[in-house]
Amino acid sequence: MSQKSLHEQREQRLQNLDSLVERGFEPFPYSFKPSHYSTDLHARFKDAQPGDEFDDEVTLAGRVMLFRMIGKVSFASLQDQEGSIQAYFQKDLLESYNALKKIDLGDWLEVSGTLFVTKTGELTVKAKSFRPLIKSLRPLPDKFHGLSDKEQRYRQRYLDLMVNPEVRRAFTLRSKAVSAIRRYLDDLGFLEVETPVLQNVPGGAEARPFLTHHNALDYDFHLRISLELYLKRLIVGGFDAVYEIGRNFRNEGISFKHNPEYTMLELYWVGKDYIDILELVENMYSSIIEKLTGSMKITYQGQELDFTPPWNRIDYTGELAKRAGITFDVLDEEKLRAWTAEHYPAKGEDAEPLAEQPFNNIINKLYDIYVEKSLVQPTFVMDHPQAISPLAKKHRSRPGLTERFEPVCVGMELGNAFSELNDAIDQRARFELQQKLRELGDDEQPEIDEDFITALEYGMPPTGGLGLGIDRFAMLIADVPSIRDVILFPLLRPE
Repeated sequence: MSQKSLHEQREQRLQNLDSLVERGFEPFPYSFKPSHYSTDLHARFKDAQPGDEFDDEVTLAGRVMLFRMIGKVSFASLQDQEGSIQAYFQKDLLESYNALKKIDLGDWLEVSGTLFVTKTGELTVKAKSFRPLIKSLRPLPDKFHGLSDKEQRYRQRYLDLMVNPEVRRAFTLRSKAVSAIRRYLDDLGFLEVETPVLQNVPGGAEARPFLTHHNALDYDFHLRISLELYLKRLIVGGFDAVYEIGRNFRNEGISFKHNPEYTMLELYWVGKDYIDILELVENMYSSIIEKLTGSMKITYQGQELDFTPPWNRIDYTGELAKRAGITFDVLDEEKLRAWTAEHYPAKGEDAEPLAEQPFNNIINKLYDIYVEKSLVQPTFVMDHPQAISPLAKKHRSRPGLTERFEPVCVGMELGNAFSELNDAIDQRARFELQQKLRELGDDEQPEIDEDFITALEYGMPPTGGLGLGIDRFAMLIADVPSIRDVILFPLLRPE
């Protein structure tokens, strides 16, 4: 739509608003009180037949999405937060009938009357009175052509929600999933807590943080990249089971499964190890999916996924070796570097060969190539190498590995869990190794958090820990292809 046309339509709508005021309507009412929502009535009268009439007096309110004026009768489709319902206006029954000529698509309207079912079987409110609640000064986008651009939909999410019911459904499912997670954990005796977003030393993950300056303290702080280290401080302090659902911020790229600002669930449970946490994840997600969808089997982008317990379990190093055709121990750094140099030579003059990168980068990259992308059904990847697990406890029976698992589905990591490292001396050694990598130029490695080590030295009891990505879980249950489809206002470059 041209700017001139938009200006003309806005002027016309302002004139319509003035006309409604002249007819005695309040331009900006302060409140309204619907007696029902559309879905309530559709459910209550689902068995009604064409021609049925009811004496029930109802009041509904919603945005006018369709409007037809046919002489002495008019029809409008009102969209509320639950769905939509048709309203019927008859000139003989309404003294203010002609005011409907000043109602535009997008306006909010309150309608009171009785219910009947049209010849085509549509439940309809026969208006005895109506009043405008707000005038939309801009025209709605054309349903089929006006809001098809994905980026425009993300930038103007309010319009996306307004004209695309499936978008509202996705965010409703996401909200219900978060509420269900809270109920599940509360029933187990967990305590929900809040920890700092602004942190002196951002830790708990390998990621570049965002930097911000606090004027009063004249000090640079970081937005957190993880909830982990402060939640563990609470375990040291005496809480037995805590969780937080909060935002993390990582200064990294954007993709269908990455947004720099995203939501995590993290929990820590005293006396438990990673097998206990695995069973929690399996049971919690399976039960929530069944509660929200009616089945433990869902369809995601045309693929059926079965979340019925038990999920698949595979060994990290064993699966990597099998899929990559590696015949030696994957943890043998010298042999793995040689194998990588042969299979992944440098591309381009300035490219650093994968084989010359830190050992943890090599393992992570090969796992991404050969294992993670190929896992479709819900799967637990078990027992990660210590080189890529700086906060997990050493495996009690497998040298070089840790007690760690990741739930993976449709080639996407859904979370991360450990038997938590509570040896302060070992933790310092691992932090120092990360610091050396940082000094070599890997700015995703965290700085040493001395206060966290101090806390560990007071003694953290055996604990199982978990981090789950809420956004990625929402992608699955809402069946959407991008993380930005389940984040109401994803990060975009300013126009």
